[in-house]
Amino acid sequence: MTVQQSHANGTSKSAIPLVQQLSKDHDLVLKTFRLLIADLCQQFNGGHPGGAIGMAAIGVALWRYVMHYAPHTPDFFNRDRFVLSNGHTCLFQYTFLHLTGYKAMTFDQLKSYHSDRVETLCPGHPEIEHEGIEVTTGPLGQGVANAVGLAMATKNLAATYNRPGYDIVSNHTWCMIGDACLQEGVALEAISLAGHLRLNNLTVMYDNNQITCDGSVDLTNTEDVNAKMRACGWDVIDVADGCFDIEGLVRALEQARASTDKPTFINVKTVIGLHSSVEGTAVAHGAAFGPKNVADMKIAYGFDQEEHFVIGDTVRQFFENIPVRGKQWVKKWDQLLSEYIAQYPDLGAEFQARVRGGLPVNWRQLIPSSFPDKATASRVSSGLVFNPIAKEVKSFMVGTADLSPSVNMIWPGKVDFQHPDLRTACNINGNYSGRYIHYGVREHAMCAVSNGLAAYAPNTIIPVTSSFFMFYLYAAPAVRMGALQNLQIIHCATHDSIGMGEDGPTHQPIELAALYRAMPNLLYIRPGDSEETAGAWLAAISAKKTPSIISTSRHALPQLSQTHRDGVAQGAYVLTEEDSAAVTLIGVGAELSFAVDVARQLRGQNGITARVISFPCQRLFEQQSLEYKRDTLRRHRGIPAVVIEPYAPNGWERYADAGICVKRFGHSLPGKAAYKFFGYEVDVLTTKVVNYLERLRGDGLLRGEFVEL
Repeated sequence: MTVQQSHANGTSKSAIPLVQQLSKDHDLVLKTFRLLIADLCQQFNGGHPGGAIGMAAIGVALWRYVMHYAPHTPDFFNRDRFVLSNGHTCLFQYTFLHLTGYKAMTFDQLKSYHSDRVETLCPGHPEIEHEGIEVTTGPLGQGVANAVGLAMATKNLAATYNRPGYDIVSNHTWCMIGDACLQEGVALEAISLAGHLRLNNLTVMYDNNQITCDGSVDLTNTEDVNAKMRACGWDVIDVADGCFDIEGLVRALEQARASTDKPTFINVKTVIGLHSSVEGTAVAHGAAFGPKNVADMKIAYGFDQEEHFVIGDTVRQFFENIPVRGKQWVKKWDQLLSEYIAQYPDLGAEFQARVRGGLPVNWRQLIPSSFPDKATASRVSSGLVFNPIAKEVKSFMVGTADLSPSVNMIWPGKVDFQHPDLRTACNINGNYSGRYIHYGVREHAMCAVSNGLAAYAPNTIIPVTSSFFMFYLYAAPAVRMGALQNLQIIHCATHDSIGMGEDGPTHQPIELAALYRAMPNLLYIRPGDSEETAGAWLAAISAKKTPSIISTSRHALPQLSQTHRDGVAQGAYVLTEEDSAAVTLIGVGAELSFAVDVARQLRGQNGITARVISFPCQRLFEQQSLEYKRDTLRRHRGIPAVVIEPYAPNGWERYADAGICVKRFGHSLPGKAAYKFFGYEVDVLTTKVVNYLERLRGDGLLRGEFVEL
């Protein structure tokens, strides 16, 4: 039986007759592709040829016959998404981008792989900024989770905007993986979640060559992968001859696209480095084959061993109609969208705004203009600020790693993102139009899936994650990948200081802020009260190409009259100015009030005048002018600065002369007792500042050193 595939214009057509028609060319296409990979790696004597060569037939089946895309319109909204999770095999993707007609991937660019050209479009792993690349996949397994996010984005947008006869969002997500991806924890977390959500618009193609860098897979894994995938809720299809059976691969891919209730795992048996002298071995994984080996392959294939990078006319013609086919898909979708907008003008206008990545013009007005004066945990403040926005603005998809009662991200009337037929024992149910995601205890996958949600189309979906700050150490690789890709994702990190208390040193994030403050293109923001929390959300939502971490407290914080939300956007700002100040106190986040109280006590008990600065975000501060930074810190006027924060001091030497920080792990005590144990009481802090100023008067050299108090 021929499996039918669904097209963007609502019609059905099988690719199998076309496969049979063009099968006479398959042998030449596969040989040409494999020799091209061998030449590209041999040119600069580096790269990963083996996997790309073994996967050749999978690529032909996908790019030539099954996948919906438009090479001349690479950002076509309803295109299928392809993710190469085993990103070291990037030549597999780059070569098909060239053969299928992506304008940017010229032959000259293809040959830049592993060269010293700065402007190369063929880096060692696929990178999102290049035409035809959906996500940056470097660390193995990340791409699997990204693909789950891409599939979830399709489901949510389709459930929100599609109407009978108008499937304006109907694309499929294809993910290529290798043996190593199935050993990574983040991939397994995401696979479990995808099966639970029944993402039938997701297909994972497994390049099963049974080889990793160290040797054969049975060195470390002897599990039944198919049984594992079925247990996770996936359909499984086996393709026994994945190196040559293009027709069988097309049938499997079409069957996967036609799935109605489960994601599909296609287990494709291949041979790494096929027809090379090192085929089927780990040596084929990550090294060029050598000139003689490449020459021998060419002779065996009937090619001229003296010719390199050969793509004959037959192979060019095999792929030549793909741009035309893509233009037809774009034209049909554009027509469908025009009819949809005419039929549903309000919904159509909203959808178009989402496609452009726009937010409603009034979103800032949804933030409260003032807050109660009573002491409030900033995690609660975060909910007060953001939940009214999340309720009204469909762009936000909000999730948590099984901590809904703790992170305050639930808004009235929220609907959960779930398969509509699911009925849970706890009666928390939903549908695909829901925008609240229960990720389960899967912090790493939560953030990696969010990268996929954000990458679906720029700012069409703004993912929000939430967990305890300490658990973002589990998620750090995915947070980093989001920053590297310029994706807007907002991470709400609660319980962010020793003040979180009794859970102890395992949960008290002494060192974690230093990591995230150092991470490029990431805003790590610690607001000090409700007003600053409003500023943190304003900054994060405005940062269209930057992920953010909004770091909030479990315990109640005093509400300070001097704070203002606009100051957060500057990274640091003056709370209390004193022209005759002897010291500047830098307060941060949950400990901001300590700086205010110490300044008051210094004046009242010691006759010492202190300036007070709030410093919620180092990166935002670095973006300010030199004049602003100098005027805020005033170190150039000889006024010493002391930072108060119970984190590792690393990094504060850029802005302060001394720090009252913590250099050991935390301690299991109630919040107030923990502060007392570490010396964060106003009397103790005041004494430390006074003693430091006295030492400065006696030792001028201290002004050039960072002093840990």
